[in-house]
Amino acid sequence: MRAYEIRPLATMEEYRACVALQEETWGHGYSEIVPPAIMKVAQILGGVAAAAWSPDGSLGGFIFGMTGVRDGKVVHWSDTLAVRRGIRDSGLGTRLKAYQRSVLLERGVTEANWTFDPLQSRNAYVNFAKLGIVAREYVRDIYGESGSPLHRGIGTDRLIAVWPMDSERVRRRVSGEEKGPGAGVLRECREVLGATPGAGTGAARPGGVHLGAEDPVVSVAIPADVLALMAESLELAVAWREATRTVLTHYLGRGYEVRELVRGTHASHYLLYGRPYP
Repeated sequence: MRAYEIRPLATMEEYRACVALQEETWGHGYSEIVPPAIMKVAQILGGVAAAAWSPDGSLGGFIFGMTGVRDGKVVHWSDTLAVRRGIRDSGLGTRLKAYQRSVLLERGVTEANWTFDPLQSRNAYVNFAKLGIVAREYVRDIYGESGSPLHRGIGTDRLIAVWPMDSERVRRRVSGEEKGPGAGVLRECREVLGATPGAGTGAARPGGVHLGAEDPVVSVAIPADVLALMAESLELAVAWREATRTVLTHYLGRGYEVRELVRGTHASHYLLYGRPYP
């Protein structure tokens, strides 16, 4: 990966470049694009609006969020993270999050939140394995109907990430000292939503839903690649949405938290723990 410099946005040209990257990422006409004025105001009020620039001046990615009060505590809401197509598996997104964490900790802000689609395996893996988040809230259709082709047809259900940036777990994950568990851990926990292999090369289907388990750790399957699944069968993608919504809302409502994501070839699995992480 080229040596990208990460720094706060400073000029209108830089803000406009980040708007263009949002359109490239979520599609032209995407209605939730963050405009330059909001990014500028958020910076004034303690938010983060920064981008990664290559030596030739091209934009590699950017991150944006606002700082405010939630439930009586000062937190940062990390609203948008985008990395240019072609370098999305280069680690630049993780570097942008590490930059955000460093800036916020210097300001005395120790917790960040954001939303992510629980069906997006790749994003979830980064959030849990590389950043060390946990998730305790599931919100159905938090953004209503979205204009992005990435969301169309399956709603905007989201998990809310809790990122305790000053914790040892987060420090070890961000630094690379610690990684998430491997597939072997799945043999040690109760499966409350499985994946049934599709016929031939077909995509996996959601298996049986099991509510009421009392195990300390349970696993919940999701598609390995929901975007490919949506292109193949929107009906099947909707079935996954409905099954995961049922299971995750049930167990999170009973006090479980999502703490890990184990990636697989045909399906990935969340690990839900019955006792909150310290």
